[in-house]
Amino acid sequence: MGKIKVGLIGCGGVAFWAHIPTLKQFNDAVEVIAVCDIIKERAEHAARELGASHVFTDYKELVKLDGLDMVDICTPNYMHSEITVSALNAGLNVFCEKPDAISVEQVLAMKEASEKSGKHLMVMRNNRFVAESQYAKSFIESGKCGDIYAGRCGWIRRRGIPGKGGWFTTKELSGGGPLIDLGVHMLDLAMWMMGNPTPVAVSGSTYTKFAKSSTGSDSMHAGFGDSNEDGTFDVEDLAIGMIRFDNGACLQVECSWASNIAEERAFVELRGDKAGLTWDWEGLSIFTEDFNSTTDIKPIIERTAIDIDGHIKNLRHFIYDVLRDGKEPMFKPIQGVNMVKMLTALYESAKRGEEIKL
Repeated sequence: MGKIKVGLIGCGGVAFWAHIPTLKQFNDAVEVIAVCDIIKERAEHAARELGASHVFTDYKELVKLDGLDMVDICTPNYMHSEITVSALNAGLNVFCEKPDAISVEQVLAMKEASEKSGKHLMVMRNNRFVAESQYAKSFIESGKCGDIYAGRCGWIRRRGIPGKGGWFTTKELSGGGPLIDLGVHMLDLAMWMMGNPTPVAVSGSTYTKFAKSSTGSDSMHAGFGDSNEDGTFDVEDLAIGMIRFDNGACLQVECSWASNIAEERAFVELRGDKAGLTWDWEGLSIFTEDFNSTTDIKPIIERTAIDIDGHIKNLRHFIYDVLRDGKEPMFKPIQGVNMVKMLTALYESAKRGEEIKL
């Protein structure tokens, strides 16, 4: 087959940091023919980087373009579902940045549009693709962990609020704070390693303590989004929760943009009756039944808080494996539905002060 024709929608931080370099790297398999951003200068910049011949400020015009095979969506959260559904209905395959959507209705619409169109939909799950994650998944599937019955995961920052006063901190546009921004990464990784059990009940608490803080950032990721000193901050800066699954397992989660802790950390810890493991930025450690026996799998690649190599591998899987070679996608839209149901229920639990059954 010829090159896959791609339209890039959203030309902000994550596009220039991860997607544009990746699409340029895949020039043997893809050709980006169109870009879109509501800020024309950003779209023109992206077009120059990618050699795209069509520049749009309205995604509705881009998805009507003849010859497109797929779109890559890198917009703020609240637009993910609307653009995805429009593109699928236009007969295009879709790769979308996380989170899937900001409401259950939106994510269900995405799944339905994918099924009706027969086109592929994948939402970014980059942490599944790093070397330590792949090793851990294989280790678990070999049965060496035994029954995984409990876990703990999170992404906690000391100081790292992205785009303060902009869309990141405006619930109507983002859907929430660090839970939906960072939690989706670690929750997905933990649940994928556990075999994607279905969540059946959640309990959560959220706090907003640093909205008025002027303390600087120690996280490279605070640079995402456009800040606005006079803007809105109506989301949490800390979320803590507990999820119960249909197989009896449970998972704790903690996510923060700002907390008085030692340092920023992202982690997944799983407990099995034969072995347990800890995944974090230092590598992967596996703890066996013999208390004195541990295996430390060091990182194969040097990586920072969000691993760009994971983004590359995720996009490679979608473009080369799924679209070009017809292989089964690692991500299924139902996993996105379960994720958004879980996230929105955690927020509802925090609001109502009680457990929410799904």
